[in-house]
Amino acid sequence: YPAFASEYQILAPDLIGWGRSEHPQRNYQIDDYITTIIEFVEQTCTEPAPVIASSLTAALTIRAAIARPDLFKLLILTTPAGLSDFGEDYSRSFFAQLAGTPMLDRILYNTGIATRNGIRSFLENRQFASASRVYQEIVDAYLASAVQPNAEYAALSFVRGDLCFDLSLYVPQLTTPTAIIWGEKSEFTGPEIGRRLATLNPQAIQIFQPLEDVGLTPQLEMPAVTIGLIRRYLNLLGSY
Repeated sequence: YPAFASEYQILAPDLIGWGRSEHPQRNYQIDDYITTIIEFVEQTCTEPAPVIASSLTAALTIRAAIARPDLFKLLILTTPAGLSDFGEDYSRSFFAQLAGTPMLDRILYNTGIATRNGIRSFLENRQFASASRVYQEIVDAYLASAVQPNAEYAALSFVRGDLCFDLSLYVPQLTTPTAIIWGEKSEFTGPEIGRRLATLNPQAIQIFQPLEDVGLTPQLEMPAVTIGLIRRYLNLLGSY
């Protein structure tokens, strides 16, 4: 979020197995990422930090904040979901089972996931509410990450459902002041999931903001609106 760079020190890590971070050849598990988030904040921040995160990473951040509330000042999260919330088991889905089949998983990744056309199709048809908002630079950024050596290990761990969990079991334990932004047209996890999660802990989740005509990633579809909301919530939650 360069919009905040003049006011805040911005730290934007790529989690292990993604982007410019190391890509060990291994099957990744939930605890790998919770530990990574905690250790990153421990080693880079000298006081409790405001943390902004999206989607599954946002859900993992909730669990990190539960484990180490002393590290987190506030959370601003877009569409935080464990993807198996309220008893739904993503790992049983056809796509997850397909991605869990040896050899077929690599074929699926190399021909259907880590390609320019595959990424654009996914963004236009599943991730974004409006295909017209999918710019080439977004596709290029996803592709650059997907073709890193050994990038398939983390991606397939996600697609298989190895990183999914029921976030509703953890939300009641959260104590960090939190704001949630949720796209009304999020296909994977609809806004009703978000509302149900928020009602589990209104003391911590002080703001739930749905956005019309937005899908899974409001920060990519409507960056100006999302920036405005983040700025507002930094002030509101920071005053508690």
